[in-house]
Amino acid sequence: MPLDDKILDLEERMKKLFLGGGEKAIAKQKSSGKLTARERIVAILDEGSFHEYDIFVEHSCNDFGMQGKEFAGDGVIIGTGTVHGKPIAIFAQDFTVAGGSLGFMHASKITKIMDYALNMKIPLIGINNSGGARIQEGVNALAGYGEIFYRNTLASGVIPQISVILVPCA
Repeated sequence: MPLDDKILDLEERMKKLFLGGGEKAIAKQKSSGKLTARERIVAILDEGSFHEYDIFVEHSCNDFGMQGKEFAGDGVIIGTGTVHGKPIAIFAQDFTVAGGSLGFMHASKITKIMDYALNMKIPLIGINNSGGARIQEGVNALAGYGEIFYRNTLASGVIPQISVILVPCA
């Protein structure tokens, strides 16, 4: 495949991922007066400062009909940016993707940005909007919560942790 075609393919894949759960799910979110996860991040950060990580991460579950299902970014957006010129780490669960449900890879993305914030000694902002554990992933999803909570305790008193809890949220 020529380089130009590869670049076009990459741009198309990214455009699809930026739509989260799709135009219909976004319209439903907007009709409820809510911002999308990406809009929430951009609203908090300095203009043009957001750097997203792991946009292409997908779930790896093959149980209960999950094989072949695509969840953009596995339902969570992570990255870094600035607020008033100061660096921060941030994540936002995307309710338009499987109700923001947390699976193993979703949790892995959150713990990755938590580890980064702790290592760099910068504040962490978490925007939570989730229906809870992804039931199809069972124990792995619950283990993901355990990893997140463990990192909360490691970061406690070391870096500022700001949690925004949005309805619904488990």
